[in-house]
Amino acid sequence: PNCVIKDCVIGQNVKIKAHSVLENAIIGDYCEVGPFARLRPGTQLGGYCKVGNFVEMKNVTMGEHSKASHLSYLGDAQIGQHVNIGCGTITCNYDGVDKNPTIIKDHAFIGSDTQLVAPVVVGEGAIIGAGTTLREDAPDHALTLLPIRQKSILGWKRKSKLKT
Repeated sequence: PNCVIKDCVIGQNVKIKAHSVLENAIIGDYCEVGPFARLRPGTQLGGYCKVGNFVEMKNVTMGEHSKASHLSYLGDAQIGQHVNIGCGTITCNYDGVDKNPTIIKDHAFIGSDTQLVAPVVVGEGAIIGAGTTLREDAPDHALTLLPIRQKSILGWKRKSKLKT
């Protein structure tokens, strides 16, 4: 219900869930889209892909068996096969002047709340740790993450205007 599908090619046994908007996209066989997904022009999904709720894609090619299950923006990206895109992932594709590509190779795992600042390449089998802002290419079969440690300030008091 409440889907908008315009100028798309949709493969066999595809499930398009409620409130999804698809325009000028190609959807491979056995894919699952939505609910509340947005596939903008230039999006191509290989077979058996999943694009879940509140995922927006523009000019993305996604290989077979890859998934972006929820709450992500992916633009101007080439995503390989068997890739997992974690919740809250963003491809930062626009630098204010040009659109730049992100390449994610086969079997990569992108942790939640990750920003991929294009142009950037995520290597084959690479793992990107949750919360990482990736500004340089990530090598094949390696864990890449931000080396920032959490800091707690003991005894810190919040200023309050409330009278107690």
